[in-house]
Formats: sequence, structure tokens, C-alpha cells
Amino acid sequence: MQTPIPDTPTFVTHLECGMTGERLPADTLHNLSPKGYPILVRYDLAGVKAVMTKEKIAARAPNWWRYRELLPVRRTENVVSLGEVMTPLIPLTRSAQSLGVSAEVIVKDEGRLPTGSFKARGLALAVCMAKELGVKKMAMPTNGNAGAALAAYASRAGIETVVFCPDDTPQVNMDEIALQGARLYKVNGLINDCGKLVGAGKEAAGWFDTSTLKEPYRIEGKKTMGLELAEQLGWDMPDAIFYPTGGGTGLIGMWKAFAELEAIGFIGKKRPKMIAVQASGCAPIVRAFEEGERHAKLWENAHTYAAGIRVPAAIGDFLILDAVRESGGFAVAVEDAAIQAALDEVAKQDGLLLCPEGAATYAAYKQALADGRIKKSERVVLFNCASGLKYPMPEGGKPLDRHSSIDYARL
Repeated sequence: MQTPIPDTPTFVTHLECGMTGERLPADTLHNLSPKGYPILVRYDLAGVKAVMTKEKIAARAPNWWRYRELLPVRRTENVVSLGEVMTPLIPLTRSAQSLGVSAEVIVKDEGRLPTGSFKARGLALAVCMAKELGVKKMAMPTNGNAGAALAAYASRAGIETVVFCPDDTPQVNMDEIALQGARLYKVNGLINDCGKLVGAGKEAAGWFDTSTLKEPYRIEGKKTMGLELAEQLGWDMPDAIFYPTGGGTGLIGMWKAFAELEAIGFIGKKRPKMIAVQASGCAPIVRAFEEGERHAKLWENAHTYAAGIRVPAAIGDFLILDAVRESGGFAVAVEDAAIQAALDEVAKQDGLLLCPEGAATYAAYKQALADGRIKKSERVVLFNCASGLKYPMPEGGKPLDRHSSIDYARL
């Protein structure tokens, strides 16, 4: 019988400022580094290499805890689980054929996770470590899915939560957050405005600031996407990864995962091009990439149909841009109309209901094919970050009067 959560030693040695490299102690609470930058978790990778094998991993239950040696939770009793799974790789066979593509176009469908989005990965690890380090109350800003994941995992752990979201956040997301135990506040502003409220209330309200990249452990949860993807592809790398990028934690995390996998001998030096996908109405990373900047200026009047990537300023901007450039990738913005068309196209051709942010990656892929930045022979992975069932859909169906004469040949 497979053990759901392996009871193995942990190998965290220290924490590190993502900008300066300053060494910080593990096993104590941190938000940003002393210089005000995101913090990264570092491991004894030689120690991991000595005990972690591909065969051991393959024998474990199919969830992200199979990579326990590369995760930060020290004690098994502090693991908070809601039945995580390895998310499937789904080839877009008919969509690829329609584009004349010879290589695989694969969607990693994160909508199969608890709370229906990839936010479960990062927030699960953040909550585990909050529990381990004695946190009693957590707060965060959200565009929807992250707040739902925090509420669910924190309720599971017995930790109080307070969540702030823009007042135009999809109602289904707000209802989910509140139902799963958080105190939810709808703010007349964007996610960065919500983040300011979380920071301003930290001392008076006594909560731990769980904003994106303002604690070290959401990256560790999101990096499991890279660990999982590598294993699912036979410890090989795709040619490119298209990733919907708001705060960019997952892109940063996957890039970190690939470096750690190489250090323990699981993969070689080959890397995918990391492609940051944003919406044209909110594209600070794209602008910084195109202007050759390492930091992204605030995007004024941010707007997009894909609310999950409506992040006007990302505190980990330099880490996103470093990964994109080091990989030989790029940042690309797509129009809302192209996102909506992509969602419709994939649903009708391949039967896969993407979320708007996931559909943005398919729109970006088509755009990159058209401008020559991606070849038709390159194998690509598109990240669908949440279940399309969590989003409003156009009304479908036509009325049919069962009492009238029905021309079945026309139906």
C-alpha cells in the first residue's frame, strides 16, 4: 500500500534573500528579507541526492508529497492535506492539427486540485509552514482562487483567515472563500490595493501577511508543478512552457525546481523556454521584458477578462524576468478577445474547458507560432491554472416545446 505522505528526513539548510543572497535562518517566521525582497528556501541537495531516487518516488502515492525531501515541512504531523493529486497532462490533439503543428501541445490541467486551481499548491505549503511555526491568523489579498485555497487549507489546519479581494472578483470565488471559513472583505480597488490593506493592518490585527512572495513557502508549493511535470515527461524537458503570469510564483518555482533536479542528477542541463503570458490590459512583465528592465513598473488602470492575471505590480518581478531571460524565453501579452476565442476553440475542438488565464496561454501559443518565436516542431506545455467550471459561461441551449411537432432531422 502506498503511503500518502512519506515520513522522510527534511533537508532545509537555510533561507536566502532572492536579490542579495543574504543567508537567513530557517525554522523561524519571515516575510520579506531585510532588504525587502522575496525569500527562497535552500536545501542540502547533496544530502537529497544521497537518499532520493526516481524508483523511491515512483513507489509513492501520486501527489506532490512524493517529493517530500525537496519540501520544507519538517514534521509530518504539520502536513495539511485535502487529497491532492498529480494533475494530468492532456494533449490538445485536434487543436494542434488545426494549427498544422507536428509536435505535442500539452495542457497541464491544474483544475483537478483541491479548490479547483493551482493556488492549492502554494497555499497548502504556506499553511503547513504557518502551522509548523505557530501562526494563528493569516491574511492575504486575492483575485479569487488564492483566497479560496488559503481559506480551505487554513480551515483544515484550524488557522483563522482574513481575505481582501477587489469588489469585481467573480462572485463564485467570493462565495467559495467565505463558505470555506475566511472573513472576506470586498475592496473598491485592485489586488495591489488589497495588498496594501493587508500590510497596513499586520500589527494592529495580528495576522501573518501571506501575500504573494511575501513569505518563502508558496514558491515551494508551486515548484511541485515543475517536479511533477519533469517526472510525467520521463525526466525530460519540453521545449517551452507557457505560463499565465500575475504574481509569477509558479514560473519562479518551476525554474527553481529544474535547478534542484539537475543538482540531484534527475535531469540534465536542458531547460524549456519559460514564457510569461499576460493580458494586454495588464502586462507589466511584458513591458519590462521588452524594455530590457529587471524590474517592472506599476501598470496603471489594469483591466482584463482574465482576472487571475490582473496583477499591476509583482514583488517578484526580477525573479520572473531572470527566469524568462535565462531560459531563452520571452514575455507576451494577448488581447481579451483572443483569450475568449482560445477558450471557445479548445472547448469545442478538444473538449477541455480552460479557465480564462489558461486560455490566455493557448492564445499566446498561437501568437508565438504566427510571429515565429515558437516553431511548429517544438513540444510545448500550456498551464491551465484552474477549472473552467469556476468561471461564468455564456448561456447555452435552445428552447424545445415537447408538445409541438418536432422536425428531428433539423435538430
